[in-house]
Amino acid sequence: MRELIALDLPAGPAFLQALISVWEDGDAALPLDPKAPPAHNAAMLDSMRPAAVLDAHGERHKLPGSLPVEDGDALVVLTSGTTGEPKGAVHTHQGIEYAAFCSSTAAGVIANSCWLACLPLSHVGGLSVVTRAVLTGTELQMLERADPKGIAEAQRQGATHVSLVPTLLGRIDPEPFHSILLGGSAIPIDRPSNTIATYGMTESFGGVVYEGLALNGVEMRTTPDGLIELRSPTMLRSYRDGSNPLDAQGWLRTGDLGQIDSATGMLTVLGRVDELIVTGGEKVWPHTVEAVLLQHGAVSEVAVIGIADPEWGQRVVALVVPMPGQLPLSLQAARELVRNHLPVASAPKEIRLVDSLPRTSVGKLRRMTLTEQHSSGER
Repeated sequence: MRELIALDLPAGPAFLQALISVWEDGDAALPLDPKAPPAHNAAMLDSMRPAAVLDAHGERHKLPGSLPVEDGDALVVLTSGTTGEPKGAVHTHQGIEYAAFCSSTAAGVIANSCWLACLPLSHVGGLSVVTRAVLTGTELQMLERADPKGIAEAQRQGATHVSLVPTLLGRIDPEPFHSILLGGSAIPIDRPSNTIATYGMTESFGGVVYEGLALNGVEMRTTPDGLIELRSPTMLRSYRDGSNPLDAQGWLRTGDLGQIDSATGMLTVLGRVDELIVTGGEKVWPHTVEAVLLQHGAVSEVAVIGIADPEWGQRVVALVVPMPGQLPLSLQAARELVRNHLPVASAPKEIRLVDSLPRTSVGKLRRMTLTEQHSSGER
């Protein structure tokens, strides 16, 4: 009987050895976030039902009530949980191997390349870097967190490829990298030429669309309502609870809205269907407005939300973390910048300065939290 083994280990050689050992035993691994509150990881263990957990001291603790995995299962990866409780996506060896070689080819990996894993390994953005390196035999460096100093040292030691969230771009020197995979939140319009905008999710084992084009073997389409659907050899087998988000033909309905250009076949992701702002009868996509505002030198981070308004239905509000040492972004400057790139309805009607923006461990905005806080008058 194949078992699920939880890995409660920080990024480093011990994690890598534990993962390989689990696979050699024919079992599957569930990476946990060692920095998460103990109560959170306890809840994940109860939900995912592994047979044992390996801790940072190298000790293996058996757990009651375990649920086996199937032959060929390699990983159970937790979803980000931005819209509810995290789910466990079950991925097979076949699927993650396809993802490793397909994405490595698209990212320009060659014999002397070296991947840097610096995002949390409990989520697919960081974990897929590790599996990509292991399965293709590419050199790998690992950091426990995405620290700019650590990233700079990794560059000096030969790291050529990395996956990052966009908020990190302004904190590092991106030039030494051959390729930087970006995903997880709004991607700036003005970005380095060595960055690759990716689109994917835990269920697809990370990015399967690079710069708007589907990777080899990946298919994409939109429904009449504009919902993006994906079909890929990298898709999950099922969720850990036995449910399956794929239809009978293997398509995943993502919950994101998008458009596919009929001439080029390129996908433009507009945003989550539940994040759409309708103001004065016009549709506004937060990600597109955020990408424009991030071009301004006074903006360190930004989140765009819709707040109920008696006149407009919703008004567009930009929550801005000011860039240190710069005068805060004014409403007039924000509106002028956005109107130069997007329809006038997208221009914010209000700017609120904030100290920080709540994010998941992989850098995704907790937009629902922000909307609830600012709709109720909290700051």
